[in-house]
Amino acid sequence: MYDPERHRRRSVRLGDVRYTEPGVYFITVCTYERACLFGEVVEGGVRLHAFGEIVREEWARTTDVRPYVALDAFVVMPNHVHGVIGIVGDGGRHDGGVYWYGWQGRGAARCAPTTVRTNVEAGSLGAIVRSFKSAVTKRINEVRGTPGAAVWQRNYWEHIVRNGRDLERIRRYIAENPGRWGEDRYYEG
Repeated sequence: MYDPERHRRRSVRLGDVRYTEPGVYFITVCTYERACLFGEVVEGGVRLHAFGEIVREEWARTTDVRPYVALDAFVVMPNHVHGVIGIVGDGGRHDGGVYWYGWQGRGAARCAPTTVRTNVEAGSLGAIVRSFKSAVTKRINEVRGTPGAAVWQRNYWEHIVRNGRDLERIRRYIAENPGRWGEDRYYEG
């Protein structure tokens, strides 16, 4: 169990950023020990296995259970997931494309691991990622009969999307990721 006195984890989040207010984030979540659980890359595309389909379904379900969230570019890779999440607030809407309510490119460029086991505020990016990871873990462990087994690494990587140009670059990176699998830093093959 996590004990803040003993483990002395410190948050790598930016102190002046509210992770519950409208904003856009690029996240990467890796499997435990980078195991290739979700599929395989074949001819520049990802062929999802059953567990990869679970990941895709739970990602899509995020907006069903969290109306303050909008989803954008996303890919399930064999051992990690890349996605863009917008916290759109109470007045936000999304319909096909994404309308980022209240988003004005706040925040500095940053890419760092974020610990989600510390005090996570309801409705925050950490809570969204934690819930997604938990739902995927529960379903995968039910299928394989391994209750309590780890599916994900403890942390996730996040980058605050600064502006439209940054968002376009990230969308391109996500779309092209399967074609670069052999060069990917998460590739263990």
